[in-house]
Formats: sequence, structure tokens, C-alpha cells
Amino acid sequence: MLRPPSPQWLSQDPGMKTVLIHGMVMAPTFWSCFAPSIVREGQAAAYPLPGHSPWTLDVSSRTLETMDIVNAYAEAIERDFDGEPVTLIGHSTGGFISLLLARHRPDLVANVILMGAFACGRFVGQERIAARILRLPLLGRLLFVRLFTRWIATRETFRWGSLECVFDKAVGWETEETIAAMEQVREQLLQSRAHEIIAFVSWMSQTSLIGELAEIDVPVLNIIGARDTIVSPSHQIKLSGHLPRVHTVILDKVGHLPMAEARDKVDQLVSTFLLFGPLTAQHKVNLTNSTEPGTFGRAVPLGL
Repeated sequence: MLRPPSPQWLSQDPGMKTVLIHGMVMAPTFWSCFAPSIVREGQAAAYPLPGHSPWTLDVSSRTLETMDIVNAYAEAIERDFDGEPVTLIGHSTGGFISLLLARHRPDLVANVILMGAFACGRFVGQERIAARILRLPLLGRLLFVRLFTRWIATRETFRWGSLECVFDKAVGWETEETIAAMEQVREQLLQSRAHEIIAFVSWMSQTSLIGELAEIDVPVLNIIGARDTIVSPSHQIKLSGHLPRVHTVILDKVGHLPMAEARDKVDQLVSTFLLFGPLTAQHKVNLTNSTEPGTFGRAVPLGL
């Protein structure tokens, strides 16, 4: 059993109910800067991934089980939203978790919005660096801890790692707002326990939803960066191909962080999807030229 995660509230106004789940080696406070504007007009909470501060795991637990993770998130939604269905917004690994929830607890899920998401923790051709490191005999865990600790040690190392996720590294993507938000993310990560993140990565690398995507019967908006080097666009498109009720949008000149690199466009897409639903046939793919990249990129130096 896992304790349910605590919410970081972005808004508690009446109206639309939204849960946002960040990517690997990140923190809920990421969404304080990059959540789509429309979700702030209702009730919106950001939840952490298992093992990511402030969600600590039972230190006696050696392995994580899929249904324990699903049940913990479900308990949190039932507690924070009175059991009413919510829109799940998941980035990268957060998208993987969102799909798991939609598969196993559709009663709690009204819609799913994916950004840079995947459906298999160890997909062919682009397995996460962290998972490969952890499979190294003897030294794998030690190396993971060392890399993780070094990356979050200073503001500058965290900042330079950020560039790995964005497509156009020459644009002026830093503002006072985003710098402050990412420093808060780093401070939350400093409170995380590396061995608990390792437990989560190990679970993820052994879990796949590919064969179950056809069973997810809720509307899905899948936003893909055409230049994503963290999760290959081909995998994200394949994911859409298995979903029965999906609207897929591919943003050109955008990497792994659509909500930051094409902020206005993503706001428009999410608002349209939530207010009016998919406007085109199932599985339609749009290619949108993103000529105004956003302001900030976030780092996943371990390839997650």
C-alpha cells in the first residue's frame, strides 16, 4: 500500500476539475508556472510522482506494484475532488501515469491531456538513460545517485540540464518567473530520496500499457513536439494509433516541453479541447508550425 500523494493547489475556484502530473525527476511546483491557463479558472491540483518530494515511500518497500500506484492516485482524487471525474494533464512520465489511471479507474477520469508522453517504460530504441544505468551490475545504483545528486546540486547545473529538453536552445527562454519556478523545483528535488526515485524508475522500466491502450475509452488530447529528443515522436504517434478516442496535434519546432516552448498554442489547444471537445475525426493528426517558442525548457538529464 502507498499513502496517497498530497496536492499542491494551483487554484481552488469552483468549476473545472483538473489534476496535473509532472515528468520524471521533476516536482509539482513545475506546474505553478506552466499549467495551461484554463485550468486556473477552476479547481486544479498538481500531484507528484511516487518517490518525488513531497511524496515519500515506505522505506521498507523494495518494489512498487502498478495497482498500488493507481490506487494511491485514485484515493487522492476521491479525497480532493469528492470522487468526481477530473481532467488529467500528464507530461512525459506523468502522461504514462495518466493513461494508467484512465485504464484502471475510468470512473475518475473525464479527459486526458498528454504532452511528450509514452505508453511503455522501456520502449525499443529509446530506453531512458536512467533505466539503462540501473541495469548495470553492482555500480548501477551508485552511478544513478551520483548523477542525480550532481545535477540538482546547483542552480547552474540544473539550468544547463534544462537545455536538453528544448528544441531551439538559442531562444531567450528564461524570465524571472520561470527562473524562480525552476529553482523551487530544484529545492523540492533536493528533498527527494534517490533510492525512492530508483524504486519508481525500476517499476516504470518493467511496465507497459501498449496492449491495453485500446481499452481506454475517454477523450484524449495528445500534444507532440516534432523535435522531441527525450520521447521519440514516432512512439507518441504510435501511442495515438492505439487509442480509440484521441485527437493528436504535432507541433513543429518544439521539443519535449510543449507547454513551455509553445505556451500560447498549447493554451489554445487545451482550452478548445476542454470547452468544445475534439473538433475533428478520431486519430486526426495536425501539423502546426510553432513560430513563437515559449520561455523556458526544463531538464531531464537522465533521459526521462
